[in-house]
Formats: sequence, C-alpha cells, structure tokens
Amino acid sequence: MLYSGLTKGTVSQSHQVNFFHFVRETEKLRVVNVSIQAVYEDFYKCVWVKFMNRIKEFLKAETVLCIALVLAVASMFITPPSAEYLGYIDYSVIAMLFCLMVTVQGFVKTGLFEFLSKKLTGSFKSSRALSAALMLLCFFTAMLITNDVALLTFVPLTLALFSGRDKLLIRCIILETAAANLGSMATPIGNPQNLSIYSYYNYSLGDFFLTMLPISLLSLVVLLLSLVFIPNEKISHGEVKAAFSPTRNFFVYAVIFAVCVCSVARLLDYRICLLITLLAALIFDRKILAKPDYALLATFVCFFIFVGNISAVPAVEEFIGGILNGREMLVSCGLSQIISNVPCAIMLSGFIAAENSDALLIGVNIGGMGTLIASLASLISFKLYSRSESSKKGRFFAEFSVYNFAVLGLLILAVYIMPMYG
Repeated sequence: MLYSGLTKGTVSQSHQVNFFHFVRETEKLRVVNVSIQAVYEDFYKCVWVKFMNRIKEFLKAETVLCIALVLAVASMFITPPSAEYLGYIDYSVIAMLFCLMVTVQGFVKTGLFEFLSKKLTGSFKSSRALSAALMLLCFFTAMLITNDVALLTFVPLTLALFSGRDKLLIRCIILETAAANLGSMATPIGNPQNLSIYSYYNYSLGDFFLTMLPISLLSLVVLLLSLVFIPNEKISHGEVKAAFSPTRNFFVYAVIFAVCVCSVARLLDYRICLLITLLAALIFDRKILAKPDYALLATFVCFFIFVGNISAVPAVEEFIGGILNGREMLVSCGLSQIISNVPCAIMLSGFIAAENSDALLIGVNIGGMGTLIASLASLISFKLYSRSESSKKGRFFAEFSVYNFAVLGLLILAVYIMPMYG
C-alpha cells in the first residue's frame, strides 16, 4: 500500500512537472510568434509606406502624365486597341523633342549657360537693370533652348543674386517666367506645343514666323514696360568669376543642334537626326541619355492615343468641332488654363482644320499666361522659388496670378485688334 501510494504520488508529481514545462515552452513559442509577427508587421508597414509615398510623389510630380494615361486607357473602351493606334502617334514630334532635350541638356552640362548668365549679369549695378538683363536672357534663350531650360538656368541665379530681397526676388522671377513663356512662342523649337503644331499642320518656317513674330514683339514691349514694377535699388554682388573653355562635347552638341535645326526646317529627315543624336550620345556621352524628360515624351504618346481614339468616333468629332468652330483661339487659351498648353495643343489639333491652325497656335501660346499650371514651365519657377529660404508662396502666387491674367487679357485683346490676325 505504501509502495503503491508513493508510486501514485511520484507519477502525479511527474505529470505536474511535465505540465508546467509544457506551459513554459508554449509561452516561449507564443512570445516568439508574437515577436515574428511584430517584425513582419513592421516590415510590411515600412515597405508599404515607402511604396505609397513613392506613388504619391510620382503622382504629384507627373500629374499631367497620369491624367494623359487615364484618358488614353479610358478611350480604349471607345475605340478598341488595333494596329491603327500606331498611326495616331506623330513620331517626328517625339523624335525631335528627344533630340532637342539631349542637345540642350548637353549644353547645360558643358557649363555654357551658366557662363553666359554670369558674364552678362556681372556688370549691372542696379536691381532694375539686372532684372532687365535676366528677363531678356530668358526671353531670347527660350527661343532656342525651350522655356523650361531657360528657367532652370536663370531662376537659380536670380535666387542667389536677390536673396533676402523678397519683393524684388518675387517680381523678377515672375517677369523671367513670363519672358520664357512668351519668348519661346517665337520659334518652332521654343516649346513642345509649337513643335507639335508645326509638325502636325506642316507649317513652313516662313508661315510660322509670319504668324508668331507680331505677337512675340508685342509681348516683348509689354515685358519691357513691366520693368516699372521692379524696385530700382543699388546692388553689389561682388566680383563675378566667369570662365568657359569649350570641350570636345561642346562641339559635339553644337553639331547635333545644327542637325536638329536642319530637321526642323525639313532639310533633313527626322530619322537621320535621331540616328545622329543617338550615335553621338552613345559614343561621346552616354550618361546624357538619362537626362531627357521621358515623362513628357510618354505624355505626348498618351495624348496622341486619346485624341486618335475619340476623333475616330464621328459623333464626338462633330460635337467638339461644333464647340471649336469660330472660337479656336479662345477655347485653346481657356483650356490651357486647366490642363496646360502642351496637352491642350495635342488634344485640339485633332479637331481643328488647317485653315484655323493659326488660332490654335496663338491660343495655346498666349494661354501659357494666366494660371500657374497654364504652362508647366511656370511650375518650375514656382518650385525653385518655394525651395528657397524664407520663401513666401502665398505672396508669389498672388502676384503671379494678377500679373499673368493682366498680360493674358491684354494679349487676347491685341489679337482681336491687330490687323494681321483679323
């Protein structure tokens, strides 16, 4: 009996020990599982947050591209994908934009524009004279290097020269932005919308200049008169060191630019221009191929598809044509205020006849004035200013809007008054 009781007690005690051991091990496993789950959740959250932030940044940076992509995809439900899509795209425009982007970025890389800006602004002693020089630089260089690049070149210099002078800085950048937008409309290569319309309607250089030079000259007069709004203060920006030594790549890009001009003048096929540009870049400066704005090129492709799809529907084409008839300039100018002038030019060109192309050309160009998004180049100026120390975004936006809408109204009135546009 005693032996039996001891045995039972020993067994019971052993079971109890095993039970507690099992509980401890189970608790350890639970803690480990909780820890693994926490690590997994933290990792998941970290990756997801980073991914979503990148998506938000992309949407913010490439809003126009995203809108164009949505429109292109939506239009595919109206006109199903087919081989005809390939005919929608104006390959000459895409090729020439790419070649010009490579060329201009190549010149930027050589330091040419920085040298010119410092050299020309180094001798001015008053804020109004210096502002006039910067404004004229933006106006005339934009004709050759596009409004975007002109602002990317000269606005940072302006921020450095006028730092701490809020009123002067804001007004000078506003004038530079207007000058780049208005100056770029004078040539087929000054901005993307010009190149698109020039190619789509098969303009000759003579016809293009005949259409755009009168309004360009008037714009220059308006800009010069606008200098009265610039405070006339004495300035001292110290000794300006400017040096430039032409490198091999400088001459390479000079040749490519000459080839681009010949292609725009239709003296050379755009495919030859593209081939020369690619070969030169691959041989002499491969890294430059990362510089072009591929998002802009993709935006063009998306809008080409969208316009091609909706214009393939007779009812839609007739409806939009009815809205535009006799109001091409005003509609293109107004639509530019909402979606910016580059996509506006691509969209409306599919619905405007060749005899009314001048109205579209003028409308999308003067339509670059007005809202901050009317010309994407204006957003470049705003972003550069916003990143500066002590920036006053509200004041910049207010003064920008007042000036731009005033100039826009004046130019619209001038188009209706000037006899060559009658």
